[in-house]
Amino acid sequence: MENESSDFISEFIREDLASGRFSHVHTRFPPEPNGWLHIGHCKAFYIDFSMAERFGGKCNLRFDDTNPEKEDQSYVEAIKRDVKWMGYDWEDREYYASDYYEYLYELALKIIRKGRAYVDDLSDEQMSEYRGTAVQDKNNITLTPPGRNSPYRDRSVEENLDLFGRMRAGEFPDGAKTLRAKIDMASPNLLMRDPVMYRIRREHHYRTGDTWCIYPMYDFQHPLSDAKEGITHSLCSLEYEIHRPLYEWFIREAEVFPSRQIEFARLNMTHTVMSKRWLLRLVQEKYVSGWDDPRLPTISGLRRRGYTPEAIRSFVSQIGIAKTDSMVDIAFLEYCLREDLNKRALRVMAVLKPLKLIIDNWEEGREEELEAVNNPEDEREGKRKLAFGRELYIEQDDFMETPPPKYFRLYPGNSVRLRYGYIVTCTGFDKDEAGNISAVHCTYDPQTRGGNAPDNRKVKGTIHWVNAAKAVAMEVRLYDYLFTPERPMETAPGKDYIDNLAPASLEVITGAWGEPGLANPPPDAKYQFERLGYFVPDPDGKPGKPVFNKTIGLRDTWAKVKGKEA
Repeated sequence: MENESSDFISEFIREDLASGRFSHVHTRFPPEPNGWLHIGHCKAFYIDFSMAERFGGKCNLRFDDTNPEKEDQSYVEAIKRDVKWMGYDWEDREYYASDYYEYLYELALKIIRKGRAYVDDLSDEQMSEYRGTAVQDKNNITLTPPGRNSPYRDRSVEENLDLFGRMRAGEFPDGAKTLRAKIDMASPNLLMRDPVMYRIRREHHYRTGDTWCIYPMYDFQHPLSDAKEGITHSLCSLEYEIHRPLYEWFIREAEVFPSRQIEFARLNMTHTVMSKRWLLRLVQEKYVSGWDDPRLPTISGLRRRGYTPEAIRSFVSQIGIAKTDSMVDIAFLEYCLREDLNKRALRVMAVLKPLKLIIDNWEEGREEELEAVNNPEDEREGKRKLAFGRELYIEQDDFMETPPPKYFRLYPGNSVRLRYGYIVTCTGFDKDEAGNISAVHCTYDPQTRGGNAPDNRKVKGTIHWVNAAKAVAMEVRLYDYLFTPERPMETAPGKDYIDNLAPASLEVITGAWGEPGLANPPPDAKYQFERLGYFVPDPDGKPGKPVFNKTIGLRDTWAKVKGKEA
């Protein structure tokens, strides 16, 4: 675990081991296969796996697949791929709640025989009415008036066993009956007011097919699946704190292994949403290109954007484990990413919005080889050769006909260094029929190879370039935040988070040029386009026709904020 600092979960675990409550540590990561994982799940399984590692224990990967309407094998494969990419291995401990259906059914029968569960005929609407709702008094104090017992609550054990068996046999239509725990209809915790354990749903399950027409509810299944696997510490996000009394009730009534539930604050991050349900809507309604759209906080989206597992783990480690919800600035995630990419990304040159630069006093057809550093942070990456010639591409922003004050790039009469090359001085420019600048003319000083001026003249600007004769054509995709506000879920009346989508979170540039070495990049390559930012190849690229995604720019806003606070 990257961060060995103290946190309340490890303190609880130490207490449990010291008291003899448990002799070992066994955790689990229990995703529901109804969508792809996002960075919030990274925090969850980072905690699950690293706590097991810290205490010499084990961590299971279990799919809580008891909701056949929304689950699919493709989600299972995506989840496994993402967890492995993040660097975690569950070895042979891969489990499915659907494998426990018979076991769960038998435990339900056990609870019925104890008189602690009953078959109910109330509809969902009637059940909600009987359960009651929380209200606020005139002092804004939340009250939970007692609910009412279902008229079917006092059925005999024998009748409940018979009806539950007939529910399994498929004798009743969907929604006609449920199995409910008999707890306390006056409990201030509404979840304890006779929660549903089983419902009838004739839905094809991606693993069990049509074998079952009744499916266990999450609050019943989850603690008993934990118990079956011998999970000592069931670590989950803070919204399940109110579920803990129910978790403990089912374990106690089923008389199974006493797993302990501990809650931690989930990850909330600015400029994004953290819910598979909200992300699914973005995918289904085509606001994004898919689950792996680089604007999404999904692990696959982050991977396609160019994030590294090391950067994400560093981020999750440093934000720590808390008991109180908070909002993390996405700039800190970007800071962790820059710190990692700065060490591993190869430096190359590319021009996104090209403008031709012609060196008039360079002999036509002549080329020179220049030497460029691949990564100044890692000498092992060595150097590469760059062809330098008469016609180059530079960025349009690196020339202005009439510059503002403190503009140190090219303009008539000014000199700049060409990265790794020569000092050039602008002598003029061409315009097309529309009045747009189509080319810049310069002369070069042969004595300044490598950018050094022998007469120590002051040249403040250095710009990048690519050789027009050797450059490879590229498509480049520039991504920005998907949501404009820091808190997308905070909306005006009558609006929802979709209304907070940024109007232009993607810009596609089809006329970019790069060094020849970018023609066929390795799929996992990480590049720094000098002066522009970090980029990675996208799977949409073809041999000789690369597509690059901008991962992040070079400017580090978080470091500046952190410096001010210090």
